[in-house]
Amino acid sequence: MSKKPSKRSKSDDPTAPTYASAGVDLDHDEEFISAIAEITRPTLRPEILSSIGGFAGLFKAPDRYENPVFVAGADGVGTKLKLAAELGRYDTVGIDCVAMVVNDLIVQGAEPIVFLDYLAMNRLDLELAKQTLRGIAEGCRRAGCALLGGETATMPGAHAKGEIELVGFGVGVVERDQIVDGSEISHGDDILGLASSGFHSNGFSLVRKIVKAGIKAGQLEMRAENPELNTSLAASLMAPTRIYVKPVLNLVRDFTVKGIAHITGGGFEGNLPRVLPNGVQAQIDPKSWPRPPVFELIQRIGGISDREMLRVFNCGIGMVAIVPPEQTDEILDRLSALSERAYRIGTVEAKGPDEPTLVFGPRAAAGD
Repeated sequence: MSKKPSKRSKSDDPTAPTYASAGVDLDHDEEFISAIAEITRPTLRPEILSSIGGFAGLFKAPDRYENPVFVAGADGVGTKLKLAAELGRYDTVGIDCVAMVVNDLIVQGAEPIVFLDYLAMNRLDLELAKQTLRGIAEGCRRAGCALLGGETATMPGAHAKGEIELVGFGVGVVERDQIVDGSEISHGDDILGLASSGFHSNGFSLVRKIVKAGIKAGQLEMRAENPELNTSLAASLMAPTRIYVKPVLNLVRDFTVKGIAHITGGGFEGNLPRVLPNGVQAQIDPKSWPRPPVFELIQRIGGISDREMLRVFNCGIGMVAIVPPEQTDEILDRLSALSERAYRIGTVEAKGPDEPTLVFGPRAAAGD
């Protein structure tokens, strides 16, 4: 007596749709897990209570904090990622991602403790992902925080081949009575600016538009050595965002720092007023610091006014600290000893009810 043939399940049908045929190869993606553990290991801190691979990361406040307040933030790299894709270079954007988050944490006086990333691409490119993750780990090393975990997403059709989406989330901690909130800023305080490394990760929609037009007109080349920049335009634009964690925390520890502003998207106008209390005005002299050549190049090629430059870009100042004038010289000396280029770029003055919160000097006005 013959046996009836068993029915073939849909899962055994080689022609049936699978996740891999839809563009997500789980076996391939699993190879990245071991690489993650190796790359993130040097960033770990003693406060970390979990290991890579869990559903969420566990950490505690450092023991030295008596009344800890946690400070959280999230940010991304923006359209600088488009430039990275065009150049096929992702070694610095991970640093950018960390920097944009931790630089926001330290304006409250918070020490960054942990960082998590979200990396998405069309199909997991192991080398591209490793390159990006190494940059994130390097950013965490510079900031002194642990790369606690993250998410790597394969999203067929959502991103073009060779492109990625990259965002980050971080948590810092500060003693409750040491939070920097700007409330003590007053007439007569000095405004100090810490030099940026370039455009950081802001304004690249405008930068890329100008560069594209400049290349088309034969005015710019991306990869060739540019005498004006002493490097290539590509290298100058891809320079990673400066991470200010260690010098700023050093100042907060030893000096009276009344307010801190991260000069990020929106330039001076979009960021410095955010830390000023009512009744005061920041007066900034744009001639008080040297503007990096790449800003001058982009401004000239694009025909951008000084006012627009200061409204969109950091123009060479990535972080601002507001301090009592009697401490200015000592703070500038300390920053120099920490290898930071810093300048006295303005003062805080009393503001009338109908006056603006931010005023620029003659150079900016002349560009209108």
